Amino acid sequence: MAANMQIHQAVQAPGLAPAARPAPVRHGKFQWFVRKLFREKRLGAAGFMITAVFLCCGLFADALAPYGMNEVDMGARLQAPSWAHPFGTDNLGRDLLSRCIYGAQISVVIGLMVAAISTCLSALIGIVSGYFGGKVDMLVQRFVDAWMSFPGLIVLIVVASVFGSGITQIIITLGLLIGIGGSRIVRGAVVSVREDMYIHAAKSIGASPLRILWRHVLPNVLAPLIVLFTSSVGTAILAESGLSFLGLGVPPPHPTWGGMLSGNGRTYMLQGPWLALAPGLCLTLAVYAINVFGDALRDMLDPRMRGAR
Repeated sequence: MAANMQIHQAVQAPGLAPAARPAPVRHGKFQWFVRKLFREKRLGAAGFMITAVFLCCGLFADALAPYGMNEVDMGARLQAPSWAHPFGTDNLGRDLLSRCIYGAQISVVIGLMVAAISTCLSALIGIVSGYFGGKVDMLVQRFVDAWMSFPGLIVLIVVASVFGSGITQIIITLGLLIGIGGSRIVRGAVVSVREDMYIHAAKSIGASPLRILWRHVLPNVLAPLIVLFTSSVGTAILAESGLSFLGLGVPPPHPTWGGMLSGNGRTYMLQGPWLALAPGLCLTLAVYAINVFGDALRDMLDPRMRGAR
């Protein structure tokens, strides 16, 4: 016993303390998400990187663009892609790379704002209609059916003709068009969730409908909401480009990808194919990257798919 006491005292003596075990490295949720995305969803990670590039181009267009968006150099008209002008120049000598970067600024603003408005509207209408059912569901869905009977492009053209072309009109109109139509997807998910046992358990202990919707229904329909958000961004970018192609989108002097395809792109496409290729490739890459990233995000965040694995 005496020997054991001496050994214990020697271990506890200053300078002879046992080596502390290294604390386990804990990664935050964002680090975990990025690691899992790049390890399991390679295509989604590529879409995430491309989306991030376009987002940075849109947010920092003034710093990234080598030339002004309407800087004219008549001595450099219709020049092919080169080191000075990587995307070439148009019929007025304006740098296409700079105009595509500023076009990303318009597309990012419209895409994100429309997606935010439409997703919130779809969640509100779909959750209320799917959870309460009955007459509420019937009235809401008949209104949605009537709204979806109007062709979206016709509604956009009428709004642009009556209220004028501008970013605010495009954002509000696209948000309503996409949001009301997308509520049917959310409603379908809510109808399948509302009969689960945890919903009945929450009702049995006296939880209010608002608490049930917020704590139990909404987290279990996040997967379709995520897909709706990402697909709405691509749909809004394509719709804005279509309006600009028809001359009803964002008015000059702001460059847009659809406007670049419509005006100089069609007129001088045979003399300079890069006039149509540059904005067309930007539009294609942006929409494709957003869609594949949204699919990967849905697969990673859906609790039902995690349980299946």
